[in-house]
Amino acid sequence: MEFDRVQTIASLSFDKEAIPEEFIMPEKEQPATTTFRGVAPEIPAIDLSEPDQEKLVGLIADASKEWGIFQVINHGIPSDLIAELQGVGKRFFELPQEEKEVCARPRDSESIEGYGSKLLNDPQEKKTWVDHLFHRIWPPPSINYQFWPENPPYREVNKEYAKYTRNVVDKLFTTLSLGLGLEGHVLKEAAGGEQIEYMLKINYYPPCPRPDLTLGVEAHTDLSAITILVPNEVPGLQIFKDDHWIEAKYIPDALIIHIGDQIEILSNGKYKAVLHRTTVAKDRARMSWPVFLEPPGELVVGPLPQFINKDNPTKFKTKKFKDYMYCKLNKLPQ
Repeated sequence: MEFDRVQTIASLSFDKEAIPEEFIMPEKEQPATTTFRGVAPEIPAIDLSEPDQEKLVGLIADASKEWGIFQVINHGIPSDLIAELQGVGKRFFELPQEEKEVCARPRDSESIEGYGSKLLNDPQEKKTWVDHLFHRIWPPPSINYQFWPENPPYREVNKEYAKYTRNVVDKLFTTLSLGLGLEGHVLKEAAGGEQIEYMLKINYYPPCPRPDLTLGVEAHTDLSAITILVPNEVPGLQIFKDDHWIEAKYIPDALIIHIGDQIEILSNGKYKAVLHRTTVAKDRARMSWPVFLEPPGELVVGPLPQFINKDNPTKFKTKKFKDYMYCKLNKLPQ
């Protein structure tokens, strides 16, 4: 069947309390055997309204070096707007299948934009328990409304969310720059400045009869500069820290900030891209709304010269972002 979406498979699987073989992860990756069960350290939670700038810079820099991830509260995005973002996204995944397919990623597309399931169709790869919708929300020239659901509130809410998110993005880039001893504008400019593309992804992880055996998303780092993620209340995000898979605590209205590959590259490894994965739940759908901040495709990204000297040689190749993305998505060496 052409549209073997995970949502459809999930609705059929519950009758037999089993999942298809292609979703069962190797034992060393199964969440039941690899999730840390002891008292784990918590991902740093940082108040973005902290009036002491130096303190805020220190907290964010430390979290980005030690963890590669942190949560922010008091970030300035209204909680009712976050609820609306979640509401219109959830309604999209509740539409009849043929209506969702209107936004489907074309089979021959070079872009990842659109509604779909697995990004790559490698028969050797295990499938993950997730459907998704990808589309850009900023800057306006990069937006392709073909992949935005038609129902009117969806567009209004996402435009409004993009507007508020930009303020958070500027604050994050500034504090991350200052945390490296750079002027506040340096990191954002190096990642593309006003041309940075905001790629929204909605992840929909249907209820799963065997959440102990499969994953929503396999272990990876994000190829973005920064990722800003809104979760729903169903836990599932796990971070690899100190050789353990640790579950992220849900904080209502917080944003989860991932350091992505491009910031790790620009900082020549001072900031760490976070290795993370997603588990699924038996009785509830998990959803998340990451926005990936990506340099424009033609932008050349490499370690900033400030971080290269004879004691600290370059750790990463300098290349166009589109070439980096191609290698990453096709699992080729960088």
